[in-house]
Amino acid sequence: MIAPAAGKLALVTGAAGDIGRAVAVRLATDGASVIAADLMSAADGLAETQRLCVNASSNGLAMTTTTFDVTDTAVVRETIAGLASELGPVDLLFNNAGYQGEFANTLDASIEDVRRVLEVNVTGVFAVLQAFAQQLQRAGRPGAAVNTASMPGVSGAPNKAGYSSSKAAGIALTKSAAKDLAPHGIRVNAISPAFVGPGAMWDNQVQKQAEVSSIYFADTETEVAKQMIEQIPMRRYGSLDEVASVAAFLLSDDASYLTGVNLEVSGGST
Repeated sequence: MIAPAAGKLALVTGAAGDIGRAVAVRLATDGASVIAADLMSAADGLAETQRLCVNASSNGLAMTTTTFDVTDTAVVRETIAGLASELGPVDLLFNNAGYQGEFANTLDASIEDVRRVLEVNVTGVFAVLQAFAQQLQRAGRPGAAVNTASMPGVSGAPNKAGYSSSKAAGIALTKSAAKDLAPHGIRVNAISPAFVGPGAMWDNQVQKQAEVSSIYFADTETEVAKQMIEQIPMRRYGSLDEVASVAAFLLSDDASYLTGVNLEVSGGST
């Protein structure tokens, strides 16, 4: 049986984080050669992602790491073009680098922090997607991209107006870019996870919401965790493997007639 991503070269941004690492490892398991990318400050995390990808690959494929800041557009273009020149066209993109920002009521939120959220989650995501598509166009190759959105971008979340706005923009970007790039054989989709755990992502959500005075959540982490789970019809958070499986599906040929789609990986929450 041929592995779903056999012979493909995949770029995963935000690869030192939980979701990025899970998707990178899943793509390696599926037969892809993986380029794991993140900030220079996340070099140790990237090394761990690379190690896990090597262990997951049954084909002994090359697993590469690179560092860049998605908000530095010139570096993004140079890096992705350089990777394509050195390794060959990048077939798959998991466009996952992001910044959650501070948890704060709209009345109190820092405009500077909101600006940073939008710069990373909208402009940065656009820059990576554009550079990815450009190198495919130059090579005359089809490809597929998945952008990481989030359920707050679908329905909004208290104390996260900037983040919610940025992820809503990411969903709109996905739909628009899918139309622009379809004639070039490049599919663009998105995933919107809800709560994911266990681990740092879940713990951070619970802690930060408990710290912010809000009518929506209690002020203790135990109660906040319970309230979050109660928002989900399946009454549990999703696992990293469940999120990675959806991303891998959208990047695979099994999703060859899907583009411009945002799949909500949410346990039924809306």
